[in-house]
Amino acid sequence: MVKGYAGKFLEVDLSSGALKDIKISEETLRKCIGGRALAAEILWDRLGDRWEEVDPLGEENIFLALTGPLTGYFPGMRVCVSAKSPLTNGMVGSTAAGEFPLELKCAGYDGVIVLGRAEKPVYLYIDDSGAEIRDATHVWGKEGKETVRIITKEVIEGLEKKRPKERMWREPAMLYIGPAGEKATRIAAVIQKWTHACGYGGYGGVMGSKNLKAIVVKGTGPLPEVHDIDKVREIIDKVTASCLENEMMRRWGTGYGGYEVGADTSSEPVRNWQEEWHDERSFGVDRFERRVWIKRYWGDYGCPTTCLKVAAILDGPFKGAITDNPDYEIQAYMGTNLGIFEPEANVYVAARSEDLGFCGIQTGNVMGFAAELYQRGILTKEDLGFELKWGDAKAFARLAEMIAKREGIGDVLAEGSYRAALKISKLKGVDVTKYVVHEKGEAIGAHGIRSGLDYPPVIAYACSVQGGDHTSVAGLPPEKSPSELMWGFLDSGVICGFNVTEEQYDLVWEMLRAVTGWNITMDEWNTSLGPRMLTIQRTMLLLGGPDLFWDPAKDDDNPPRFYEPLPSGPQAGRAANRDEVMAEKKKYYESLGWDELGIPKSETLKKLGLEKLESAVERVRSRLSS
Repeated sequence: MVKGYAGKFLEVDLSSGALKDIKISEETLRKCIGGRALAAEILWDRLGDRWEEVDPLGEENIFLALTGPLTGYFPGMRVCVSAKSPLTNGMVGSTAAGEFPLELKCAGYDGVIVLGRAEKPVYLYIDDSGAEIRDATHVWGKEGKETVRIITKEVIEGLEKKRPKERMWREPAMLYIGPAGEKATRIAAVIQKWTHACGYGGYGGVMGSKNLKAIVVKGTGPLPEVHDIDKVREIIDKVTASCLENEMMRRWGTGYGGYEVGADTSSEPVRNWQEEWHDERSFGVDRFERRVWIKRYWGDYGCPTTCLKVAAILDGPFKGAITDNPDYEIQAYMGTNLGIFEPEANVYVAARSEDLGFCGIQTGNVMGFAAELYQRGILTKEDLGFELKWGDAKAFARLAEMIAKREGIGDVLAEGSYRAALKISKLKGVDVTKYVVHEKGEAIGAHGIRSGLDYPPVIAYACSVQGGDHTSVAGLPPEKSPSELMWGFLDSGVICGFNVTEEQYDLVWEMLRAVTGWNITMDEWNTSLGPRMLTIQRTMLLLGGPDLFWDPAKDDDNPPRFYEPLPSGPQAGRAANRDEVMAEKKKYYESLGWDELGIPKSETLKKLGLEKLESAVERVRSRLSS
């Protein structure tokens, strides 16, 4: 058995109810590592010959929840979920922190592969003795925290009856969806704990389309054996010491950015990206710390950074809202992007959206888009049923509930901002796509490029194989951070990038060798294994379908808003330069062995051992030339 891996994957066919263990060869594991790259390999091998025909919200799509060889060893573990994306029609590796991947490995599995569709709502239960499909009709329709409470209670009661003399059981780990996922909205998330969300990709909708409410696991076995346990311990100590020195991240997490990113770098979405600067000190992290935090350090198992916090509103009009304290992305998209600059209101909107099972980025983006249309008189009170004014937290919470239930205009917005724009343009007879800040149908992360002061390069989103994903941005050279190769490895590992500084990248590769025994170097990843992953993902994205196909000649570009000059703040007047974007895009594609349209060249496919993509690339060329 390969060191660091449990040695098997659980395959579940919800249509037939069949469960079986499958093995993946060491050759495949070595070239993919795990997580995101392995997801690309599995999805391509099973769906690639008909990719453009597969409906992401149909029974044929395959849902994956995968670990990696570093999961459970390197401090800061995550799980990677994937499928054909309902947003991009490509494939996204979407990750979130939590104990699910550890419990899964300790139950003896490296991942879960879900096929088909159940006739009625179910959840999948896994423990050391195997797996079973259980009825979930009693939790279908329940919101996030209620779902966790009910399933946790029944699992623990079952364990106490099954193994009464063993221990006092702590809660199982689970991936679950809320009402938004059940209604197959394209902006629904797959969630761990309360609100640790795998949001990019729209995979909550995929679970919902399969009638799969949750995957629950309780593992009590040991982690798999490693190649060099002493070296593993040594690296854990080094990484832990470094994390403990990062006082800003430990004290505030990324939540320090709600004020700083707007005020200092003019790159935070404000009122649907109409602006990117604000000087609203009411939104400083110190205000969150003093007014809404009820738990300062809340870390996932084995994470020394503990950047998480818990926020609750104890009085006032938003009393009762409780959630993870909004990190920067949620402060931005559930705050400033909606014209909200009050911590309590931000926590309230975030808590409602997350309990409904939404991706905060996608949903904040689509609600900001709707609010701008209301501001411009394109959407009216008659369309919405109420007024949707900037800063009105109760109105945005009401809109989120409409989207989750697919009621009224919510049914249109549930398709995500770009698809909604296409529909609204037809309904209203006016082109509203220019107001959407997206890339390949997916909302862009809350880091603008107009000021040039934030980390994303000008081609960050335009060329990313994961659409608008701010954790997988394109840049030159591809092997340099920030760019897709290093983050692609972290997503394949599967570990948290916040615990890896650029100066410590060598420790990641040392850990991989210590765990697996494989002598995989950073150079091999950057020149072979990583480009292999990106090339598969790029091919999937170019194939697209069945409802949307991307034309790289026009769609590999920034949203129109990023070419509009910033209207306010110290960087007023600055904007992305399209000539620079086009020049950088050409260089980026050349560096990966793709042509000027980003289509993988035949010699590149041969070099990477991806001859199996040849016919797919020809299908792409044929479509673009017709």
